[in-house]
Amino acid sequence: MSDTISVEVVYALPEKQEIIPLQLPADSTLMHAVEASGLPEKYPIDLRVGKFGIFAKLAKADTVLRDRDRVEIYRPLIADPKATRVARAEKSAQKKMAGKTAEAAA
Repeated sequence: MSDTISVEVVYALPEKQEIIPLQLPADSTLMHAVEASGLPEKYPIDLRVGKFGIFAKLAKADTVLRDRDRVEIYRPLIADPKATRVARAEKSAQKKMAGKTAEAAA
């Protein structure tokens, strides 16, 4: 078994994606990889409350990494997904009602 592992740390922004390849000791954790990537110094990433994942599955900071893992740093949501869906549904319902009202008037 090797003494090092290869991992990628990824941080996606609206305009670009940062991918940092790393070689780390075999017993490294997710947080070790995030810190070694240098991304928290480059972007406003709050490590105390941030959300992280490995291959799109949420993971804790103390998760021990495996060779070729892809560590993902998630940005906070800017809108509540549930509230956004409700607003879209209400807008769609209003359009349907407006169309039916226009048909009835014709």
